[in-house]
Amino acid sequence: MNKEKATQIRHTTTWLLFIVGLVLGSIALLADLLGLDFTPGFGMVQMLQLLVALTSLTVSGFIFLHDRRPPNTPRSLQADIGVRLAATGLVFCFVAGLSDLIGIGTHVPANEFERPFVGPLQLGGIVLGVVSILSGMLLYHTSRGARSSSSMKFLVNHGQESTE
Repeated sequence: MNKEKATQIRHTTTWLLFIVGLVLGSIALLADLLGLDFTPGFGMVQMLQLLVALTSLTVSGFIFLHDRRPPNTPRSLQADIGVRLAATGLVFCFVAGLSDLIGIGTHVPANEFERPFVGPLQLGGIVLGVVSILSGMLLYHTSRGARSSSSMKFLVNHGQESTE
């Protein structure tokens, strides 16, 4: 497979993931308006749709950011931290979103509630996860890029340009 074909497939995949994420997120958030809500309130099916949408948007965002980097440049420590921070944020979103379903939430059906529902703590957890994802993407995007060395070498040389 030639390089142009691989690039075309990557671009198509990125756009497909982005569109799937937008559609699933829109359906999950606007289910009441669209008449697709099977249960009152924001149910588990909607939460799962929202989490799959977040995953799809995160993956498409990182593929897009990776394509913007110069080819054959090594990833810096800052970029690695950004990827891991975003992945941690995504896991945090899943744990917060599905906390009642896995039994660690405050609205577990065995209590006085007849079914799990999304509460303010879950929404706060999802918001923190999304902030973590966006922070990771920002770290990844602002990392070394086309520079031949990291900014740490500049600091070690006391502000003098490296002669290498």
